[in-house]
Amino acid sequence: MCTAFVSIEPGAAVPVLLLSVRDEYLGRRWLPPDHHWPDRPSLIGGLDLAAGGTWLAVDPERRAAACLLNGFGPLAPAETRLSRGELPLTAVREGGIGHLDLTPYDPFHLVLAGPHGARVTSWGDGRLTERELPAGLSVVLNDGLEGLAESRTSSERIRAAMAARADHFRARFAAAPRPEPAGDGPAEAAWGAWLPIVSGDGLALDDDAALIQRRDFGDGRIWGSSSVSLLAVGPDRLRYDFGPAPVPAGGGAWRRVPLG
Repeated sequence: MCTAFVSIEPGAAVPVLLLSVRDEYLGRRWLPPDHHWPDRPSLIGGLDLAAGGTWLAVDPERRAAACLLNGFGPLAPAETRLSRGELPLTAVREGGIGHLDLTPYDPFHLVLAGPHGARVTSWGDGRLTERELPAGLSVVLNDGLEGLAESRTSSERIRAAMAARADHFRARFAAAPRPEPAGDGPAEAAWGAWLPIVSGDGLALDDDAALIQRRDFGDGRIWGSSSVSLLAVGPDRLRYDFGPAPVPAGGGAWRRVPLG
């Protein structure tokens, strides 16, 4: 259950803030954000070693960031299926993915953020939708923007867990001062009151509402949150902080990703 929160305040010094939590089977190997693609040397993102793509890509030149969440619905045909990990790279480089033939991809939701706003592209059950995000705080789940995608999970258990997570953290972010990250200082200074919330807000890893999750299925497979990304995007600034999950509440595990 990957999750993304997007805060848009058009009049702020940093209009767009993006929080992206990646959930995955923890045996799937990956590398932290870097310039991993020689054919696209300006792009930065974590590298999925299984398929070669990424779950979140950043283009410093265009001040754009894109994160990917898996969706629900019929899968693409096995004989033509392509990895969704290429989609964030294409989105930041080309300004979106609406021009692509998406039939080879399993369902997904993709958040594309720029200096002045963000939009969500959703693909599932053969349908493509694109929505500009309004000012304020939005949440994107595996059930889509605000959990209202046309193609959603049929599991009431999963739907309830996603709703619990969205409700808890929406209220917590709304109650805290909105940060305006700038400069090269530590994550604690940049993200202020949001950082302890992003780091888990003290919830147990198996709490339904937890942003940082762990589930042991008892067969050697452990599923949970593998990393957390924080992006601040504005006309004259771009900041990317990254932490492997779970991240200590004190902030010591956060790393500011160089974007020069």
